[in-house]
Amino acid sequence: MSEIKDTRPALPPLPDDVRSAITELRRHYPTEEALLLPALHFAQKHWGGWLPEEAILGVADELNLAPAKVFGVITFYDLFHQSPVGRHRVRVCTNLSCALRGGNEILEAVKKHLNVAENEVSADGRCSVVGFECLGACEQAPMMMVDDDYHPHLTPDSASRILEELD
Repeated sequence: MSEIKDTRPALPPLPDDVRSAITELRRHYPTEEALLLPALHFAQKHWGGWLPEEAILGVADELNLAPAKVFGVITFYDLFHQSPVGRHRVRVCTNLSCALRGGNEILEAVKKHLNVAENEVSADGRCSVVGFECLGACEQAPMMMVDDDYHPHLTPDSASRILEELD
């Protein structure tokens, strides 16, 4: 009986700092699957705020998980990114409450101010912009979130002023 050989090319290992961080946390988690979210955070930080395919496959390999499982987690959670992001992440609420009170105009003003399309990074690398389904603050519509800060009751002018104040 002949042996079946794996002919896939070997993946480059994760960078040492990411592997060390994962190894350090391993004793705090009951399974490799439970360690997946923090492992992805370490990898994303190493790659400057996003996860290239190399990082995703490296984490899957390091944790002995199927790449499909890791991709599933990444695509489920908004906090993981598969493309480069700016230093500041701008999310403009586009759900019904915000849309009825001018959310779409806010999104257009933000894109115009930063000279980007949705899901792009500004030329200076400062901001990335997304229309976001719901930020959970309907009573403050229209609103946006910049990094972890909520900005309620916006107008196109007030949204632009907020963006001007970012580093």
